[in-house]
Amino acid sequence: MLLIKNGYVMDPESGWEGKSDILISDDGMISKISETIDGGSLEAASDLDVIDASGLIVTSGLIDGHVHFRDPGQTYKEDIITGAASAAKGGYTSVIMMGNTIPHMDNVDTLKYALEKGSTTGIHTYVCGNVTMGMEGKDLTDMPELIKAGAVLFTDDGKPVIEESLMKTACVNAARLNKVISLHEENPKYIKENGVNSGSAAESLGLTGADRMAEISMVERDIKIAEETGCALTIQHISTKEAVDLIRQARKRGANIHAEATPHHFTLTDEAVKEHGTLAKMNPPLRKEDDRMAIIEGLRDGTIDMIATDHAPHSKEEKDRDFKDAPSGIIGLETAFSLGLRELVEPGYLTIRELLDRMSTATARLYELPGGAVKEGAPADLMIFDKDEKWVVPDKFASKASNSPFIGETMPGVIKYTIASGKVVYKTV
Repeated sequence: MLLIKNGYVMDPESGWEGKSDILISDDGMISKISETIDGGSLEAASDLDVIDASGLIVTSGLIDGHVHFRDPGQTYKEDIITGAASAAKGGYTSVIMMGNTIPHMDNVDTLKYALEKGSTTGIHTYVCGNVTMGMEGKDLTDMPELIKAGAVLFTDDGKPVIEESLMKTACVNAARLNKVISLHEENPKYIKENGVNSGSAAESLGLTGADRMAEISMVERDIKIAEETGCALTIQHISTKEAVDLIRQARKRGANIHAEATPHHFTLTDEAVKEHGTLAKMNPPLRKEDDRMAIIEGLRDGTIDMIATDHAPHSKEEKDRDFKDAPSGIIGLETAFSLGLRELVEPGYLTIRELLDRMSTATARLYELPGGAVKEGAPADLMIFDKDEKWVVPDKFASKASNSPFIGETMPGVIKYTIASGKVVYKTV
């Protein structure tokens, strides 16, 4: 049993908050929330662990619907064990692993491997199933078979589904199965070189880059398909103001459209490429200041309902290549929450509770996962943090990788404990 004393409890699901104690039973569930719980009066008190959360906020563990753990196939970048450790350090109790592994998550054996290895990490690791075999955009996967094996959503993340008729069939199938398709929206016909926005940033590197129409055209097409088929879609890692508005209008019409924003897209612009080089290379690329602000407004008004890290580890040797040849993506699990506090809460765009909703409750709700709430009878998946304490991003992480443009920056919000299924999986030293 675990007793959390004297914390300020914040439930992002109901909006309730206040100073309370939380008792966690040995089955990993929240058994009691009360203004005061006397640990000395509990049976088997000698088996009771107590955390003093005085001055700290106790809330739901974060849930990331979009991470890359590179396992199987590229474990020199990351593996499920180190990826989960990085997640726990960042306050995450649940993650959904993307399927551009080697082999891909288009078959039962790979899903089972990832789930079995994930079950040893202490946090909740979920898997997607691919939309198409080998992510080649030609033949659809067997969705019912992959759901039976444990897939919680479907995506070819890293690639768009270009063939419109194939996308429609996939959406019909997913709607019938009540599953979400999560989409990487970049049409390659608008991309000369990936990872950098067309314009001055690309020109500074002697490149043409990726035009914003790559995203806009795909989002426009897939909203129409979603409205025709009734399929629930997640538009991943939004980068353009036009895509934000397309989603806003679709949601007003009642379309079952959802969207992710990444911390790097609401924090940085393409000017970061000039300072950070390949550490600011990602797909879709960083855009302009008005795009960044449109993403923040989308998070504020609920057009964008989720924050996802798109945690994308790469080796130093890979990122040290010339810009054109280096892989896209940055790690994000250990900095995401603090960036949310710094870029969204401190300027007044979101409250802490709203940030927590975008980083936990909304994801749990859409993908029908446990978690995202602090209430009696709920899983004891919790994060305890000090919102005022500062920290400096180090050059070494719990992740195997260190490809982050935020190294050396001062951040607000120190994660003191991450608790998954009632067990402490991370605490500050």
